[in-house]
Amino acid sequence: MFQNVFSAEGRIRRTEFALSYVIYVGAVFFTISLAVVTKIDLFYILTMLVWFVGVIFRVIQGAKRCHDIGVSGWFQFIPFFIIAMAFVDSNRGRNKYGDNPKGIGNYYTIDEIGKKNY
Repeated sequence: MFQNVFSAEGRIRRTEFALSYVIYVGAVFFTISLAVVTKIDLFYILTMLVWFVGVIFRVIQGAKRCHDIGVSGWFQFIPFFIIAMAFVDSNRGRNKYGDNPKGIGNYYTIDEIGKKNY
């Protein structure tokens, strides 16, 4: 979980996708709270930086979740598609974006041709 978070390659499960949003919201809420309480300009700049990095993080994690469903990462920009990303189960087995992160359906009997069973 949370491997190569800034790479759009591969697939992620619903759990990692949901945790990504929780971490993002928590980080932004914490930095905004810190900036409001202290009223120091540095914390406002930190808040903008956390927000910007968080947007990139969310888009990349969203693309991986779309890949897990079997669609292009651009689908995440369709309004309300996030609901499908949160609740639709993974494609079984391998798709064009990689193996199923759950491991379900990744075994193919064709891979066993020519191997001896002892």
